[in-house]
Amino acid sequence: MELTLNAAPPVAGNGPLRRLSNLLYRKPNLYLSLLLVPPLLWFGAIYLGSLLTLMWQGFYTFDDFTMTVTPELTWANFASLFAPANYDIIQRTLLMAVAVSIASGAVAFPIAYYMARYTTGKTKAFFYIAVMMPMWASYIVKAYAWTLLLAKGGVAQWFVQHMGLEGLLNLLLGLPGVGGNTLSTSHLGRFLVFVYIWLPFMILPIQASLERLPPSLLQASADLGAHPRQTFFQVILPLSIPGIAAGSIFTFSLTLGDFIVPQLVGPPGYFIGSMVYAQQGAIGNMPMAAAFTLVPIVLIAVYLSIVKRLGAFDAL
Repeated sequence: MELTLNAAPPVAGNGPLRRLSNLLYRKPNLYLSLLLVPPLLWFGAIYLGSLLTLMWQGFYTFDDFTMTVTPELTWANFASLFAPANYDIIQRTLLMAVAVSIASGAVAFPIAYYMARYTTGKTKAFFYIAVMMPMWASYIVKAYAWTLLLAKGGVAQWFVQHMGLEGLLNLLLGLPGVGGNTLSTSHLGRFLVFVYIWLPFMILPIQASLERLPPSLLQASADLGAHPRQTFFQVILPLSIPGIAAGSIFTFSLTLGDFIVPQLVGPPGYFIGSMVYAQQGAIGNMPMAAAFTLVPIVLIAVYLSIVKRLGAFDAL
């Protein structure tokens, strides 16, 4: 005797709630639509609407004499992005974002690999807490703390002197585009602060991707006679690329839009975020600030299209 289990149909009733319940039961797509419409409307009206409004203001005209914005549409704000001074800001920010992403991946991978392959129980919990604890501290406090650490006569310089690396430090500070008078006023110091602040966002996705590696693949590689180095470069590293790409989304986008660290650490010079802040807050040139906001949007969209092919979204 064959038994079949089917979901019981809704109980018939005459009340409006009962009729609505029966309707949603018979049409699950309608039920799903009612659940999704409110958040989608909120997302469209609040986020996309405000973003499109901001981009539309990029076509407005700013009068340098009266310091007022007029609704006369022009392409001048977007064209001025390719001026040498503005193009230098975009290039400086983009290069820093790429460098921070690469360095964060190089530093984060050994930590994530050790967490995924060699820690269990309390040891793994300790590493999780150690990685996430800096994220609990205030962002501004960490940035200000680094200005003290990297200042002349600070802890970093004291450590370098006692390690006998002062000559190497002076050599790095003398390089154009890298150094400066001190670590706190150099591109190198700014780079170190960015790597420190965004490093947890790179460690966790890589660690998650490494934990998903089947141990049978490593055993099969060893059974086929591969050395540990061959296993790492031909099995582990290729399969961890989605996690690296996922972490780079955070490090790249967060560096691209940051405006606090460039003001506190490093030599004078605008980044995209600080330029938007200066144009909108100090000068009041909202159209130019809106035009600059288009740059990170385009860069991040291009970057997301690249890392999507590497499987970054599957590792998030």
